[in-house]
Amino acid sequence: MSLAAAASPSCRFLSPSTAARRRFLHHLLAAPPRPPQLRRCSPYHWMAQFWTEGSLEKNNALVEYLKQYGVVRTDKVAEVMETIDRALFVPEGFTPYIDSPMPIGYNATISAPHMHATCLELLKDHLQPGMHALDVGSGSGYLTACFAMMVGPEGRAVGIEHIPELVAASTENVERSAAAALLKDGSLSLHVSDGRLGWPDVAPYDAIHVGAAAPEIPRPLLEQLKPGGRMVIPVGTYSQDLQVIDKSSDGSISTRNDASVRYVPLTSRSAQLQDS
Repeated sequence: MSLAAAASPSCRFLSPSTAARRRFLHHLLAAPPRPPQLRRCSPYHWMAQFWTEGSLEKNNALVEYLKQYGVVRTDKVAEVMETIDRALFVPEGFTPYIDSPMPIGYNATISAPHMHATCLELLKDHLQPGMHALDVGSGSGYLTACFAMMVGPEGRAVGIEHIPELVAASTENVERSAAAALLKDGSLSLHVSDGRLGWPDVAPYDAIHVGAAAPEIPRPLLEQLKPGGRMVIPVGTYSQDLQVIDKSSDGSISTRNDASVRYVPLTSRSAQLQDS
């Protein structure tokens, strides 16, 4: 549930030429774009300028946009993001296909599409058919649904959210989506629980995603990560990094920072609701 995300200081993507941006956006929006003003290294800074001026009307166009600029890099991630329509997980009254986080109530958000794509790309090799995935802070249910589609009916995708109303709403969202059959057969499940404790009933997990920033990595999540598995989690308070945690076959842990980000905090239910 990210509020926003900034690229890592290394600036891993090269900005396309002004002419290329214009041609692509003219093709998608059928209107000439305004000249971009690129003053920062972030690959998302100039993207946001266009996406806040108008939305693409179709989910596939959103995915194509993210592919064009290197956020979606593999067919596997493109396919699942095309299959799970973001509009079904965004509250009524909001434009679903802009690259921005959206509020979903109870001081929670649905992350921006580029953050969903980033996490799916980081976890894709650990979301093979038959594998187990845990989505902590599942919020709208969007990413849990993506996980379920990737691991398939022979796998397990578990979403944990400590706000009961969000679990009820996310269940309805999934029931309208392409993942509905997986929810019905039990390979996708959504639970009311403290995500910091994980969900040991289906552990160990090949993939764990945490959608809120923890001051430090919760020990139960490390324990529930399968040897050979990967966790993606934002860590920090004001200054946050999206950390990639890999557990080797001998149980040792390696950590690297993928990007600087800004997420809502991973906290207790009462703390999250106090400002609602």
